[in-house]
Amino acid sequence: MQILIDTGFAEQTITKSRFIAMAVSCTSEREVGAALRAFAAKHPTAHHLAYAFRLKTEDGIVQRFSDAGEPSGTAGMPVLKLLEGRNLINACVGVIRYYGGINLGTGGLARAYGGTAKLALDATKVADYVEMKNVRLTIAYNQMDYVTKALSKCNGGILDKAFNEHIDLIVSLPAADVTDFVNRFSIKNY
Repeated sequence: MQILIDTGFAEQTITKSRFIAMAVSCTSEREVGAALRAFAAKHPTAHHLAYAFRLKTEDGIVQRFSDAGEPSGTAGMPVLKLLEGRNLINACVGVIRYYGGINLGTGGLARAYGGTAKLALDATKVADYVEMKNVRLTIAYNQMDYVTKALSKCNGGILDKAFNEHIDLIVSLPAADVTDFVNRFSIKNY
């Protein structure tokens, strides 16, 4: 699985209709909605905003699409097929259409929406998805530097810390590295 690490945009005109696409990273349906609302706000006179997204959740992959009033399966579905084909998760692609007065037909619409979405995805950078896990640590003060360096090495981070008799931390680290940390520290899953 892969994720987007930046936002991509693309624009093309096909038979007088203007298509503008945005590919963006999102980790929740709320973020998807916010991204699509912001995109639509930049194009208040557009006729359609078709979209598709795929999110990794605790229950599996959630994916949805909308044809935004275009004939069924001609706008959002080609975009979703691109996300699936590239094995992208936590990604949303929206495609705006300004109608140019000429009907494109169902095949033409699918190619136009899918093609513009492809250009936006091509304009982004991707990375391999790394599943992160939150872990609660209780460490001695003299271990703080060691824990910080170990987290940095595995691209983890400290989410929260409390200084008492010991240091209580909530850290985020790749799920594959949790066992290594369990062997070195007193850990409880969070």
